[in-house]
Amino acid sequence: MALPVNIDDLLHGRSVEWERMEFKQGWNPEAVLHSICAFANDFRNLGGGYIFIGVAEQDGQAVLPPLGIPPASIDAIQKEILNFGYNAIVPQYHPVVVPHVVGTKTILVIWAPGGQQRPYKAKLSLAKDERQFRYYIRLNSSTVVAQGDYETELLSLAAQVPFDDRVNQRATVEDLDRERMLSFLKEVGSELLNEAPALSTVDLARQMHIVDGAAEALFPRNVGLLFFGKEPQQHFREARIEVAWFPDGPAGNSFEEKVFTGPLDRMLREALDFIQRNYLHDVVTKHPDRAQATRTVNYPYGAIEEALVNAVYHRSYEVREPIEVRITPEELTILSYPGPDRSINLEQLRAGRAVSRRYRNRRIGEFLKELDLTEGRATGIPKIMRAMQENGSPAPLFETEDERITFLVRLPVHPENLFVPGAQPESQPESQPESESESLEFRILTLLSSGTRSKATLSKDLGQRSVSGQLNQLIRKLLDDVRIELTIPEKPASRLQQYRITPTGLALVQGGAKGDKAPSTNAAQDPNAQVTAQVETLTASVLEELPAALRAPTAQVTAQAAAQVGAILAASAQAEQSADALMGAAGLSHREHFRKQYLVPVMQAGWLVRTLTQPNHPQQRYKITDKGRNWLERFNVLPKP
Repeated sequence: MALPVNIDDLLHGRSVEWERMEFKQGWNPEAVLHSICAFANDFRNLGGGYIFIGVAEQDGQAVLPPLGIPPASIDAIQKEILNFGYNAIVPQYHPVVVPHVVGTKTILVIWAPGGQQRPYKAKLSLAKDERQFRYYIRLNSSTVVAQGDYETELLSLAAQVPFDDRVNQRATVEDLDRERMLSFLKEVGSELLNEAPALSTVDLARQMHIVDGAAEALFPRNVGLLFFGKEPQQHFREARIEVAWFPDGPAGNSFEEKVFTGPLDRMLREALDFIQRNYLHDVVTKHPDRAQATRTVNYPYGAIEEALVNAVYHRSYEVREPIEVRITPEELTILSYPGPDRSINLEQLRAGRAVSRRYRNRRIGEFLKELDLTEGRATGIPKIMRAMQENGSPAPLFETEDERITFLVRLPVHPENLFVPGAQPESQPESQPESESESLEFRILTLLSSGTRSKATLSKDLGQRSVSGQLNQLIRKLLDDVRIELTIPEKPASRLQQYRITPTGLALVQGGAKGDKAPSTNAAQDPNAQVTAQVETLTASVLEELPAALRAPTAQVTAQAAAQVGAILAASAQAEQSADALMGAAGLSHREHFRKQYLVPVMQAGWLVRTLTQPNHPQQRYKITDKGRNWLERFNVLPKP
């Protein structure tokens, strides 16, 4: 059994708060029992926690590399923990226990998610005649006995399981999408992905803790439907983000609106990408009294990202209202329901010092942290304030009512950067001369000439702190001019989307490398005349490999066959695929013909490999190799008929 998280990331504190982790240099059964009980009670709705056996602790963090524990002791420890669940914790509770190897050392990882039947209590000690039980909770990074007001508050949480962690009896396991589950495990680098082919969807969902119940009455948890449901909005109709642009202000007669739905992480990423591409704009202003120019953006992306992620994380999915993003020339607002928890002091909230005592969605936060979409740790509001300050923008405003019905984040526009989509500021020629834009455009093409890149990678390689509005504009321009293209054109907003150079763009780079100035993209020119020689050479190089790969005479390898091989490799480059999925990607329907003429030859050429050693295993998948990826990248830049 493996965990649905990346354990190495856990050890470095990259995806979970330190207070949700406890490190034990050796096996201390009594202390471990009490911590398991505390994590099961999940006093602050953080999502339980993790205990690492064989890892020393210093200042609340793991000492790495770990000391480890003798592998021969693991079986005995696991049996003892199993016995805890039956005889030392009331009601019964069983954490997930997984051995893990770090370097040459073996450690034991105990995952204790928040329990469904809290409050839990554990034996005061493991003495043979011990009869006393106590409630244990986590306060900061310590396990303590719940006493006084803490005990009263814990008892008030009886049977109050957060909505995202409850089972949904109106749904079935069939409503979960296995491919989305596998995609998540792959993105976070979970070792559970390696075991997944041998697991049924039910078993995989159990290990990810997104279903619960006996075999005859098994139901998905709400968090499972929100992240991995085939149609999440069938169960949560208002789980969506509405983005509206009011060019004349909220009182104007015209507006544009786009609605984003789907799994939470995809919905969030697509909404952020849409806002960034369409409504963020930066201006470079040169000053006569100094050499360094000033770059400002109307709304800093970092502030928007943090505010929208917070809305998705902390909203209530029981309230039938969407998240609303409203953009005007004067401000950007994000409205969610309900308001912040009553444990948050409003004055501290506005000052950026608020800390919630209890989180509304413990499991949603857990998945968002694994996907690096949020940090938790109450850092959201300080990050919004810092992003606005660094951009020179007015301070953000945080508003709610005494009844805490709504939570509104206001991000005022930068006073020198009012933005109207489709219009260019009058200062544009001075602040961003054509030569500067062309120079950056040429740098983008040069980077892509060495391989595909995502927008974020391009931004980093260009030395930018984040994806700028100028970079977004140039990418759109290069796409329109057919100098670059999408690697996943059928899904423009895919989180896996990257960009690759076209023959036209490659010709510009090669011309520039010889000392020629890259021609302006505004100039009238014939792309075919520029790239004919390069295309012919590249085409011959790429296609001459195909007959050998397919074990067929050159005359029989048509352009259609090349396109089908390209489609097979492109599908496997996105994710591991079944044979049926690859056959469908190639547009073929005869299974035996596909297997003999395409699948087997391409594997023998070393372009595809099986994921399992048993060829006919029902969970068999195929993945692209480096050799296959190399051919695909060169094939993709060829002109298509």
